[in-house]
Amino acid sequence: MTPRDRLGEALVGAGFCVAAAAMLLLRPPGGFPVAPALLCFVLLVLATRVRFDTAFGITVGTQLAFVPLAFALPVALVPVAVVAALVISRLPEVLGGRAHPSRLLLMVGNSWFALGPVAVFVAAGVEPRDAGSWLLLLALAAQFVVDFSVSALRNWIARGVNPAAQLHDSWVYAIDAVLSGIAIVIAEDIHAQPLAALAVIPALGIVAMLARERQDHLQSLLDLSTAYHGTALLLGDVVEADDCYTGHHCQGVVSLTADVAAELSLGAEQRRNLEFAALLHDVGKIAIPKEILNKPGKLDPQEWAVMKTHVLEGQKMLDRVGGFMTDVGVIVRSHHERWDGGGYPDGLAGEEIPIESRIIACCDAWNAMVTDRPYRRALAHETAMAELEANAGTQFDPRVTAALLRLMAETVTPSPAGMSVEKAEVNVVPSAVPTALAS
Repeated sequence: MTPRDRLGEALVGAGFCVAAAAMLLLRPPGGFPVAPALLCFVLLVLATRVRFDTAFGITVGTQLAFVPLAFALPVALVPVAVVAALVISRLPEVLGGRAHPSRLLLMVGNSWFALGPVAVFVAAGVEPRDAGSWLLLLALAAQFVVDFSVSALRNWIARGVNPAAQLHDSWVYAIDAVLSGIAIVIAEDIHAQPLAALAVIPALGIVAMLARERQDHLQSLLDLSTAYHGTALLLGDVVEADDCYTGHHCQGVVSLTADVAAELSLGAEQRRNLEFAALLHDVGKIAIPKEILNKPGKLDPQEWAVMKTHVLEGQKMLDRVGGFMTDVGVIVRSHHERWDGGGYPDGLAGEEIPIESRIIACCDAWNAMVTDRPYRRALAHETAMAELEANAGTQFDPRVTAALLRLMAETVTPSPAGMSVEKAEVNVVPSAVPTALAS
């Protein structure tokens, strides 16, 4: 741990020890039935080992066993028992060499969630089994507030994370609230029927089984995604080996399209597809004869017809890869369509064109204008920006063009001589430009 980590853990751990000791002094524990308490303690150890995925992230089903434990033990002993259960649950990693023994000290700070409800019951002078519904709800709320507050303080000390920024993780308390409703039914019978605590075992078993299956499924998806990414990079290398300019051009378009996608708040799946399509949008040029691809002069109508087939060839290649690369192929096919319907190969117009294709078209054009081509020198940035603006609403999506121009305006400033000067390094490179600049 870093010095700040150690400071945070020391403060949080020391605070827990002081608070737990105060609970014991304020409400000294008396005698209690050992069997139900021991059974709930073992269940808490097991529950902390069951991690499961949700739509929002990973959580642990400790609430299923924590609530019955709070009913089975004298309330002031609950924090001590929680620390002991968390330490025991982590012992397999330590004994197996997968975690350093010092990690066990973190379990003290992780046990703060037990102090909120205990403080409520101690202040009220009642044990959980004698509390009414409103007091139980107050104890649950105290658990969430104390746990979040200490966690936020811990992260702020250790990593400087603003507590407000940690609110997005508060979804876990909704799951804990749902589990608490199940746990309270079991907890109310824990003294009369200690074996009632065993009812949580089937639930934990099912959750553990589903969690394992989900993890295996996610790993399979990750492996598949890695394979797709490797295939895309390989194709990108093939493009670059076949034609150095086209390869560098495609790589440059990737970073620029990512910035525009962020500016337009595209979703994660759209950004993924856009990244692959930007990298591979000219992969079909592998099939174009070099004498056409590198011709220094203007293409004749027959040569231009051959050149335009590169989008169809690119889609065919990506269709053969399969999976979501098929969607990427659709984007590649349409990246030379025009907003006014005058593009190729399908003559799509406006919103008919995939948004990812519209982004590539605009970024592609910018890159083509600001880099040297076989038939002309690169344009000044100011000239290129003016050209984009002039073609917004005809060749390019106006909204995409505006987003790109905003990004370029933040990156480029005019020099005293009227030439554009870059504020920072910009990795830009396209190919579907206004008439005289079309790739």
